[in-house]
Amino acid sequence: MSEMLSQQEVLDRFHARLGASGLKSTQQRDVIVARFFELGRHISVEELLEEVRRTAPRIGYATVYRTLKLLVEHRFATPRQFGDGQTRFDPADGDDDEHDHIICLGCRRVLEFSDPTITARIQGVVAAQGEFELARQRLELYVHCKTEACPHLAAATHR
Repeated sequence: MSEMLSQQEVLDRFHARLGASGLKSTQQRDVIVARFFELGRHISVEELLEEVRRTAPRIGYATVYRTLKLLVEHRFATPRQFGDGQTRFDPADGDDDEHDHIICLGCRRVLEFSDPTITARIQGVVAAQGEFELARQRLELYVHCKTEACPHLAAATHR
């Protein structure tokens, strides 16, 4: 998240957005949202369900799915596809939070980065062409870990 908001600040913003849409939050939604932001990483519905069930075993798949859908609708999460056929959700703070990703093709580890010089170069090229105005950008670098003993490969194969 760009501002590094506290978990309570994110929940407060989420509640305000839901209220403005005529919706209320529930205790289950709050548990899911809190855990999603506590983890602070790209996560699938299934992975989040597993994490949430550690403290709230009665929460079901559909509730996690619908909560993530609400988070996306209210710009607190962004669905991402990193070439492996699985949608992962990227936490955001409810504002535009643009950043780029490096994805290891071996272990599927995803790292975030933000480099304003890259954005400036892209904007300069597009502006020089004169036919488009850049609205947003997204860069995904697909890589192979440099070491044969990738420390994340073992963790990825056990999921």
